[in-house]
Amino acid sequence: MPKMKSHSGAKKRLRKTGSGKLAFKRRGRNHLLLQKNKRQKRLDRTIIAHPTDLRRLSALVPNL
Repeated sequence: MPKMKSHSGAKKRLRKTGSGKLAFKRRGRNHLLLQKNKRQKRLDRTIIAHPTDLRRLSALVPNL
């Protein structure tokens, strides 16, 4: 049986927390920041994936 491959894009975006949950950063904080308001910039915090998405995301990165 072939090896399980992780999804390359998901590997770069997801990380596992100490309690085993999946965390990721929101988009929109790399460039063009002058024209974005405070609220948009503040939304760039690391967030935990919703429990309903965990099964789908875990399948993308089985070796994480």
